[in-house]
Amino acid sequence: MIYWEIFLAFFIPGIVGYGGGPATIPLIEYEVVHRYDWMSIEEFGEVLALGNALPGPIATKMAGYIGFVEGGVLGAFVALFATVAPSLILMIVLLSILLRFKDSPKVKKLSSIVRPTIAVLLGVMTLRFMTVSYDDSGIMQTIFLLGLSYYLLEIRKIHPAFVIAGALLYGALFLS
Repeated sequence: MIYWEIFLAFFIPGIVGYGGGPATIPLIEYEVVHRYDWMSIEEFGEVLALGNALPGPIATKMAGYIGFVEGGVLGAFVALFATVAPSLILMIVLLSILLRFKDSPKVKKLSSIVRPTIAVLLGVMTLRFMTVSYDDSGIMQTIFLLGLSYYLLEIRKIHPAFVIAGALLYGALFLS
């Protein structure tokens, strides 16, 4: 029964909490503190503070922790799944609709408009990362990492996950 309660405690806020993590936090707080009485408001505040201190989406971090405390490893898995399930279901439904109308002129036009927009957003994000890297590490480190990453990704065709892991290791060893 606890796993069903964990599922509902995180699935319901995921469905009705439009706006992502910050919008679902009060809903999760209601479920965890008031409805199921798993923790006090003070404890929930501490979990929220810890979740805010770590990188990544706040709702999934809180779900994993609270699910683990209440139901162990399986509870953490159930809570994490319940947190992402509403978005997953919506994506599957919307993707099936998109695939059904993929040959429509309107969908093709929409795709032709969205692709350049995404490219520009990724380019702006890359420039911001380069600026932060330049400010924090200097021009030589930034150029070295950019050049090495380009070489490994485009010429050697190494998987991006390995390049990212290598850059993180390099940063931990030489830039900290």
